[in-house]
Amino acid sequence: MKKLALTVVVFCLANTAFAQKKLIERIFSNEKDTTRKASFMPIPVFGYAQETGFEFGLGSIYSFYVDKTDTLNRSSNFFGAASYSTKKTYNVTLRGDAWTKRNDNHFIGELRFRNMPFNFYGIGNNTSHIDEDKLVQRMVKIQFDAEKAFAKNTYTGVSLGFENHKFTDKETGGIYSNGGILDKDGGSVFFVGVSQSYDTRNSNNYPTKGFFGRISYQYAPPIFDGENFTGSQIKVNVRNFWSLAPKIVLGVQGLYYTIQSSNTSFYLLPQMGNDEMMRGYYGGRYRDENLLAAQAEIRYRFMERLGMIVFGGAGKVFANEEKQLLKNFKPNYGIGGRYFFDPAKGLSVRLDYGVGEKRPNEKRQSGFYISFAEAF
Repeated sequence: MKKLALTVVVFCLANTAFAQKKLIERIFSNEKDTTRKASFMPIPVFGYAQETGFEFGLGSIYSFYVDKTDTLNRSSNFFGAASYSTKKTYNVTLRGDAWTKRNDNHFIGELRFRNMPFNFYGIGNNTSHIDEDKLVQRMVKIQFDAEKAFAKNTYTGVSLGFENHKFTDKETGGIYSNGGILDKDGGSVFFVGVSQSYDTRNSNNYPTKGFFGRISYQYAPPIFDGENFTGSQIKVNVRNFWSLAPKIVLGVQGLYYTIQSSNTSFYLLPQMGNDEMMRGYYGGRYRDENLLAAQAEIRYRFMERLGMIVFGGAGKVFANEEKQLLKNFKPNYGIGGRYFFDPAKGLSVRLDYGVGEKRPNEKRQSGFYISFAEAF
């Protein structure tokens, strides 16, 4: 009986060791699936940003090709997650990015609910940390874009969007209460817009060559009563990628975002700093009517599953009456690591550490980020 029990224990340990070995081999395998089959991955949501703190939750990613026989067909990705953070942020996100056969049509959709505390520092490119004012924001956002290819690599699209914001000031008497902030209690906005893009990238997840450029215009009509935004916004996003060596890629991106209105709500002003552009700056530390930023990133994918990057850039926010557009840019730079959980489609988890400017009598600004997919 003892021998039988010992045999069972040894067998269980051997199976456990074998399973662990297979898992390790899969995680660090240098091979990728070339069958273009769909992948579904339920995942624990774990992330970090200085705005939210550590974030925990559950989510899933479903990725597939509409036409598996067409090697040029881009992958369609759907993501859903619900999470809670150490700074008491509630976040529910549903996001889809779908491509039809021959990449003739492209659809992007997002539904998001967020309840989060955040710090407000005022408006402009030179706000001070000493003016930090603590708020709580509740946001509902719905966005849908549809694009169609009318010529090779050229897409014309339309978009609809809705946002609702509510704010609570946790520290009365600060810059938020006394700074003449427009629509400080929140409001609603509905956008309708058009877009034009040109896309020659060889992948929408991890491009190694090609160009992407997109300009979009959205208008918010006066359909809501009370203190609500009416006006327009324009976004210009350009990217280019070069393969410098079999495992090394150089990517560059430029971004311009402007909002035009006689009554721009403070929460719609372009903000500098997030996990994609100007990493290292607290999101919303600087906000104004215009945002202009650029960055470059060198990506070294030394294994199919693993990679690392270095990046650097500069950016600023400014008012419409600003004359010196090429002055007062703020720098950022940093490093990061990548784990590709779906190497064939280029889907990854990324860890980035970004560093920004050091203002007089303040600590140097910096941020650590854990998130999905490349920054651009």
